[in-house]
Amino acid sequence: MIKIAIETGLVEIELHDFRKHAEGKHSQVDDSPYGGGPGMVLMLQPIVDALESLIDKRLKDGFERSRLILLTPEGKTFTQEMARELSREEHIILVSGHYEGFDARLTQLFPFEEISIGDYVLSGGEAAALVIIETIIREIPGVLGNPDSIEAESFRSGLLDYPVYTRPPEFRNLKVPEILLSGNHKLIAEWRLKESIKTTLKKRPDLIDESKLDETGRRLLGEIKRELSE
Repeated sequence: MIKIAIETGLVEIELHDFRKHAEGKHSQVDDSPYGGGPGMVLMLQPIVDALESLIDKRLKDGFERSRLILLTPEGKTFTQEMARELSREEHIILVSGHYEGFDARLTQLFPFEEISIGDYVLSGGEAAALVIIETIIREIPGVLGNPDSIEAESFRSGLLDYPVYTRPPEFRNLKVPEILLSGNHKLIAEWRLKESIKTTLKKRPDLIDESKLDETGRRLLGEIKRELSE
């Protein structure tokens, strides 16, 4: 999807190595932490110079602002809703860390939003940046071949996706649900919604928000709860 989006001109992605802005003979970008302790900390100067050059270039090109995002474990957990919002931005700068992280003064110098992709540790932020980039790009109109695809995906409605099937209709005595072969699109749509709610209730009950369900969804949720209690 990223390749298609770039080739069709829907997005532009640029990689910037802040080591190119490092000073000194060895282009050092990290140092030991004040106060002692293990690991290395990314220095301010190379990152600040890299960011200022990027922001200055954007201003010279006539753009008003860039959305600055710092990838850190302390950030808000990345969600589909955040991806949807970011997909409407004109320009985003993602800053990825390494080692023990950034010098804390970095967040005092720039108006960063801090984002985390989950409660686990990565050696570097590049993988996290790629996750965010792909998720955002899929939300841009024209990237997916079928615009209806994204509307039916997990998390789009706050629910996990319903189970899907393809040919053959039977494999090793496992059959595709009859309703999917019926051709009755109204019943199929209701079945899919019910299965989506059921899957979410079973695997990610924290995602269930009755206020976001329509009347049919609330009715089906009630049915599922009664079925589970019997």
